Amino acid sequence: MKTLSDWFQEYSVSHQNMTNKKIHYICVPAIFFSVVGLVLSIPNDFLLKTTKFHPIVANWAFVILVLVLLFYYRLSLVMGLKMTIFAAFCLVGNYLIASEVSLLWFSVGVFIIAWIGQFYGHKIEGKKPSFLKDLQFLLIGPAWVIHSLFNGK
Repeated sequence: MKTLSDWFQEYSVSHQNMTNKKIHYICVPAIFFSVVGLVLSIPNDFLLKTTKFHPIVANWAFVILVLVLLFYYRLSLVMGLKMTIFAAFCLVGNYLIASEVSLLWFSVGVFIIAWIGQFYGHKIEGKKPSFLKDLQFLLIGPAWVIHSLFNGK
């Protein structure tokens, strides 16, 4: 089983160019945020009726985030905690956005724009995105960004 350091080292190979890194620092969290919004847009009547919890936790995004967070906690308690804070921000942020605009269309727009940025960054870098090698890198990217930003790399 790969360690978090192993994942970061492998991910960093295709993220050396400073412009690409800066693009990733913006686009990777935006993609994560937009995916939470897309999943939050799925009707949650079943969860609301069966759980009686507040809509911020009685939704499919919360359920999926719990499973995603297990991946991060398996790699590192500290990274799990950091990603829990980020996931909570994404969940609450999307919940608030949904009260003002169509969350589905907002999320689709952010998702498309952020992916265009990602692919542009990789064009500058001259290397393919890591997730083309292993889909787990779609989960490593957000952790790498948080690690890089908090550790000044």
